[in-house]
Amino acid sequence: MKTGAEIIAHHLRGAGCHTAFGIPGGEVLALVDALTQSGIRFVLTKHENSAGFMAEGAWHATGAPGILVATLGPGVANAVNVVANAHQDKVPLIFLTGRVDAAEAESYTHQVFDHQALLRPIVKESFCAAPGAVGAMVEKALLIAQEGQPGPVHIDVPIGVAEGATPEVERVFSAQPRLGSLGAVGLEDAIASLEQAVRPLAIAGVDAVNEEAGPAIQAFCERYGVPLITSYKGKGLVDETHPLVIGGAGLSPKADKVLMPLIDQSDLILLIGYDPIEMRVGWRDPWGPEKQVIEITPVVRTHGMHRVSESFLSPIAEALSTFSKAKPRQTWVDGAAAQARTELAEAFTNRGETFSPGHVYDTLRKVLPDNTVMTTDSGAHRILLSQKWTTHTPRTLLQSSALCTMGCAVPIAAGYKLCAPDIPVATVLGDAGLEMILGELATIRDLKLPVIITVMVDESLGLIEMKQRAMGRANAGVDFDGTDFPAVAEAMGGAGIWVDDVETLEAETKAALNRDTFTLLACRIGRRAYDGAF
Repeated sequence: MKTGAEIIAHHLRGAGCHTAFGIPGGEVLALVDALTQSGIRFVLTKHENSAGFMAEGAWHATGAPGILVATLGPGVANAVNVVANAHQDKVPLIFLTGRVDAAEAESYTHQVFDHQALLRPIVKESFCAAPGAVGAMVEKALLIAQEGQPGPVHIDVPIGVAEGATPEVERVFSAQPRLGSLGAVGLEDAIASLEQAVRPLAIAGVDAVNEEAGPAIQAFCERYGVPLITSYKGKGLVDETHPLVIGGAGLSPKADKVLMPLIDQSDLILLIGYDPIEMRVGWRDPWGPEKQVIEITPVVRTHGMHRVSESFLSPIAEALSTFSKAKPRQTWVDGAAAQARTELAEAFTNRGETFSPGHVYDTLRKVLPDNTVMTTDSGAHRILLSQKWTTHTPRTLLQSSALCTMGCAVPIAAGYKLCAPDIPVATVLGDAGLEMILGELATIRDLKLPVIITVMVDESLGLIEMKQRAMGRANAGVDFDGTDFPAVAEAMGGAGIWVDDVETLEAETKAALNRDTFTLLACRIGRRAYDGAF
């Protein structure tokens, strides 16, 4: 007979999971041991928040749900941010936590609070493992974490269940569910709209990435001459060098000045796995009541951000195949879509300065291989990078674009590199974000991960300082003194270099590609470097 911990580990291993991340405590030692014995590597991090982001990186690299392990009380509380991120950013995360047994909790309060009550608003489901049904619970958790829009599922594991033997009937691993076939209601109208449209426009997002719908979208857009806008998470669904790809959108007012007029000109908008949770407030009600808007979605949308004319709850590839019964016609004959593509690129072309943030990103894109996986933290740097960075395939520009939390970029990069060691992995973040997770440089050192870390040094919360200034408020709480990041990197076992010009950045990035440890490139851009940039 197996223990509850062994059953949990067995089912996670059967689901393709090979790595778990976290910080052990006495209440999860049985879980850590069972995971290890089942062939799932347990990676010790310096903080549960970073562990969850490393688990996300592992999911992007392997396709298997991420595993985060935390002990009771403070371990669970530390992980709230990354669990909320997984919920908003659609990351399938199995969050395993330890808890005292129910009888003990009646008379023992040290570190004890209701984990499930804390987490329920930010998880798809929360379970408490019970003897005799542990396997069924894990199968259910895996199914929920991956169906529809992926997300986190919490499993609270009492010590007695983890360590005690529990009789269970062996279960067959669940298959992923398929959404129902495309319904007939509204289908003919949708096909007719596509046949009549002379200025159709598609907007795709994170759900299309999770369905691996890029090839189907490209084939559809090419057949019908449909230009494509993506959210930041959707970048790379179709190679951004493709002439039909207008570019990314989400947080840049400068980009919106180009894209909103294009939306106004369109006579049919196709929302393809697009969830507006990534978008700034300017994307609320971006089209009027007269606009024909067709949506393909894995879940019923309840966001209230905009209206649609027809919504199809269907797999994207299946829906686009059905729509392709329509007869193609010439579109955008006035060249407006192609002009918008050019204008969007020109809006983010570097001008003036010899070493601006834009020069940093252009240099990295020039030097790093096309298949590089880039991650980025939240802040001004992320908005500009997301607009400028040319992406060739999905999941190669990774970020928190729904919750937009800081502290994610380095651990996501580390988790990805650990699980895909042959792929170049780099990250761009701000100095404040790096200071939040400096301890994880030791984790990267211990794992021997040659990640390339570019930190934009402006000694300020640049994006917040810009907003503060725009509101006419006094400067407060946004500026700070500088850290000698190269010295910190050297002390942590990596290579650290100050960078003040494009030539140094180019040379040191090339050198970083050949190192067997991490490289930290500290780019001194100065304060207010993002003024007018996006």
